[in-house]
Amino acid sequence: MPSSPKTLQAILGAPGLRGEKVTALSKDGLTAFIQSTISTKHEMKEPFYVLDLGVVMDLFDKWAQTLPMAQPFYAVKCNPNPAFLGTLAALGSNFDCASKAEIDSVLSLGVSPDRIVFANPCKAESHIKYAATVGVNLTTFDSKEELEKIKKWHPKCALLIRVKGPDDGGARCPLGPKYGALPEEVSPLLQAAQAAGLNVKGVSFHIGSGAMQFRAYREAIAEAKTVFETAASLGMPKLRVLNIGGGFTAGPQFAEAASAVKSALQDYFPNEPELTVIAEPGRFFAESAFTLATNIIGKRVRGDLREYWINDGIYGSMNCILYDHAVVTCTPLAEASKHGNPTCKGAKTHDSTVFGPTCDALDTVLKDYPLPELQVNDWLVFPNMGAYTAAAGSNFNGFNTSAILTYLACSNPI
Repeated sequence: MPSSPKTLQAILGAPGLRGEKVTALSKDGLTAFIQSTISTKHEMKEPFYVLDLGVVMDLFDKWAQTLPMAQPFYAVKCNPNPAFLGTLAALGSNFDCASKAEIDSVLSLGVSPDRIVFANPCKAESHIKYAATVGVNLTTFDSKEELEKIKKWHPKCALLIRVKGPDDGGARCPLGPKYGALPEEVSPLLQAAQAAGLNVKGVSFHIGSGAMQFRAYREAIAEAKTVFETAASLGMPKLRVLNIGGGFTAGPQFAEAASAVKSALQDYFPNEPELTVIAEPGRFFAESAFTLATNIIGKRVRGDLREYWINDGIYGSMNCILYDHAVVTCTPLAEASKHGNPTCKGAKTHDSTVFGPTCDALDTVLKDYPLPELQVNDWLVFPNMGAYTAAAGSNFNGFNTSAILTYLACSNPI
């Protein structure tokens, strides 16, 4: 069911949002809000984001309805925007952190440390010591060397053994080559933890970010069941936590992924009321909640080809094209050249190239993309720009990604 007005008021008063202006959006009102923001706040025509809190609320409801048995621990690395984190915290999300800085950013919002999993299998010693100091008491490991560091600096920390799933599910960003114990490594690692007197509470896996073949969840859950059985055969206390990682997207594929997870849990972990299942969704919550508006700062015509330069690009928010294998799209907002028809409805289109602002030719955002005739100072608007975008941008050539402002709006009634 939709989030209640009480929930919305709790969000608006949460750390990260308290005191911030949140504009109510009418149905299909995002374009009008962007136009208003351009006309009232962007004399310098800098790029900006719009975060729609209503989208986040709807996605949280969707998760609760579709995969209720898996507690979400949002993967902070995907997008650490404070207002976004504050919204998720107010909705009841927990958090997957990978570093001292991410833990600190979540704790600063008033989130208790028991709502954090330090889900990085290879951590710097100083970060382990910090986790111990602030009471973050659940982490992952996949090597004996990691166990030695944890034994030395945070021996009371509960552990999840991270295993490599049999399949990466066709993920946009596979993680198996870097993380996860192999089947033959599991028993020696569990024995090493046992010998060190460390508390292994469960199993963790991650099939990869942006997975498309959801049998991978089933295969990984089957693998996890084998680890549970191995621990029991070693005389260890019963494992009670299963971390199914991320890989979820918010589109129609989510129902299929959730069905695969639920079916596998029923088959491999039936009648286990004491089992706690957690997940680490990132892009599921972040991707569609953010929209990016960019200004056209340059133009060149070469025959039938139109070339445009915008003030964000591959070294900024669009680094997702390189690192996250994203396919970006955009719509025109001709605020400067077509006041009567800024969305260019019905206008003839031309094959166009869109470049980012830096001096590197690699900084090319779109090629052969159909756009109407646009002019310098018009805008291009990019939807679905919340996942692995600003979080991984740089300051190359002096274009500071972290300086891009985010405006808050809400498509749910305020």
